[in-house]
Amino acid sequence: MNSSFCRGCRSLPADRERGSLLIVAMLLASVIGISLASYIALNQNSLKLANRSFYNNGAMNIAETGVEEALWSFNQVTAGVAASTAWSGWDVSDGVSANRTFTNFTLSGGNTASVKVYVDRYNPSSGSVQPIIATRATITLANETRTLSKTLEVQIKRRSKFSMGLVAKNQITFNGNTASVDSWNSDPDNNPGTASVPYGTGVRHDSGSVGSTSVAVGSLAVNNADIWGFASVGGSSMTSLSVGSIGTVAAFGSAAGTVDTTRIATDFTANFDVEPAPSAGLTTLTSMPAILPAGTYRYGGLISDSVTISGDVILVLTAAAGNDAIRLTGGDALTLTVGSSLKIYTAADVKIAGNGVVNPTLSPINVQIWGTGSTTQDIQISGGSGYTGIVYAPNATVKLNGGVDVRGSVVANNIIVVGNSAFHYDESLANFGGDNAYGVTRWRELITAADRTLYASRLSP
Repeated sequence: MNSSFCRGCRSLPADRERGSLLIVAMLLASVIGISLASYIALNQNSLKLANRSFYNNGAMNIAETGVEEALWSFNQVTAGVAASTAWSGWDVSDGVSANRTFTNFTLSGGNTASVKVYVDRYNPSSGSVQPIIATRATITLANETRTLSKTLEVQIKRRSKFSMGLVAKNQITFNGNTASVDSWNSDPDNNPGTASVPYGTGVRHDSGSVGSTSVAVGSLAVNNADIWGFASVGGSSMTSLSVGSIGTVAAFGSAAGTVDTTRIATDFTANFDVEPAPSAGLTTLTSMPAILPAGTYRYGGLISDSVTISGDVILVLTAAAGNDAIRLTGGDALTLTVGSSLKIYTAADVKIAGNGVVNPTLSPINVQIWGTGSTTQDIQISGGSGYTGIVYAPNATVKLNGGVDVRGSVVANNIIVVGNSAFHYDESLANFGGDNAYGVTRWRELITAADRTLYASRLSP
């Protein structure tokens, strides 16, 4: 009995060990189960986040589809289609704006989408008008109660080589504390037959525009200048824009140092194809006369004396690249008579100072300098007489110097504005080249609730 009892007593520790192991195993199983449940939940959440991220990108694409629908209608009108046909299906009952909702978007997984589109001016009176297109795309996910949405604001404008004031392929630099940019419209009724409106404080607008397509840091160096209007940079972030402590990119009345981000666009692009000079029907000049009548001329010498332009004149200057084709100083000037126009084509350098180019029409379209250099070219405009005209020289460095007052538009490789020089963009140049198609000039996503409030009444679900 004692022996049997003792054997039973010796088995108790083994039972306890087995019980402990069972408890440990159960605890481990519980931990593994909880971990697996957490892991599965984590993966499910990750899948949901990935799914929402995917459809967030899709919402952006659908919002841009709404922009494209409106842009197509604008360009149909430009191509000669009646506005009533081009805007068919849109609500244009107020005669000014256009509204439409597109709902025919069926996505994978039973998800659906729609986009609301609002156009503030669907039938602008002139090419200088820059309509706004606002869109709100909404995606409804089949397995969620919440929706995804993206809201865009896009400004459009007729495409033109001169749809902006100062445009550079590479760098725009403002040196000095008093340089400025603004705008006006020399042809507000869009009728070349009526008298041009000269620039003045009473007609100036805060729609001046500058843009660089370069993605380099600081490629648009506003520094301490005042840009009363808009700025565009080629980079995808604001690092391409450099503004000093008292520099301004804003509307009239803004304090020094104000940078209004709603007036800044990123990912700016432009075409910089060289405009070829005329090659047929040219009359060769062996010397430059004091009075040049209407005609198309070829001249290989240097223009350094005063010339009166009488009529519509086209000058193809064949001086070699690196040499001066025009060098005006002191009292020398190219003077247009009333009703005349001047187009200059050259690959050589141009230096305009002194009395410069006298344009009595006060319309920039009547004086045009086309830089045809394939590599480098130097164009300088300085002096107190100012310059009313356009410059298109995609491979040139254009320098506005000495407090010069320039009215028109400049397109170049590099643009330098020095001292207290003032530039005034002529908005009518947006029509240059006839009935050009519309293109996007500013694009931004409306991220904050305050921004989205601007169009809440038009785009709310």
